[in-house]
Amino acid sequence: MSDRTDSQEAIHALFGGTFDPIHYGHLKPVEALAKEVDLQHITLLPNHVPPHRPQPEANAQQRLKMVELAVEGNPLFSVDERELHRTAPSYTIDTLEEIRREKGARLPLAFIIGQDSLLTLHYWHRWQSLLDYCHLLVCARPGYASRLDTPELERWLENHRTANVSDLKQQAHGLIYLAHTPLLDISATDIRLRKHRGQSLDDMLPPSVQAYIEQQGLYM
Repeated sequence: MSDRTDSQEAIHALFGGTFDPIHYGHLKPVEALAKEVDLQHITLLPNHVPPHRPQPEANAQQRLKMVELAVEGNPLFSVDERELHRTAPSYTIDTLEEIRREKGARLPLAFIIGQDSLLTLHYWHRWQSLLDYCHLLVCARPGYASRLDTPELERWLENHRTANVSDLKQQAHGLIYLAHTPLLDISATDIRLRKHRGQSLDDMLPPSVQAYIEQQGLYM
């Protein structure tokens, strides 16, 4: 069982990603999630070397700058650079262990993922240990299956799933919450392809990020 707190506490929420580039498909669902589960703050964690994906086109400093520009002036967000300073592959479980040591055992800690990541979670490094350190908050994504691959994985999900937001604040870790966030069909892959083709990126990412992409000559 997860450690229980004596009373409801604010959830420390983390949202990791390659952010190559960061866009509204990242930002708007997590802003909606914050309202749904009463998150006061979300820490963005840009990845350095994503183990399960092709290497980013923008370098680490460019991706960090785009994240900083995207959330500038928005008090909901802050940026944590720790994964960008690693030279080895960036495993989520390592970051969660590190942050849990910093924050203590009793703070409710949550890691935000999309439905696409939930479906492939069993391929992550030490995936079965994730819930020993955090809750998982899952944002809906368009075009992805609603059920996991096997009956065993479905049972794992149901054993940890809660629909009660207060549970997330009363336990430090161990729960999965499937959020009712907006379905935005925006991907970094599509943005890079559109940029390469010279197509408009309006309404897909913040103007400050689009201006930086132009200035840096990214995704040409």
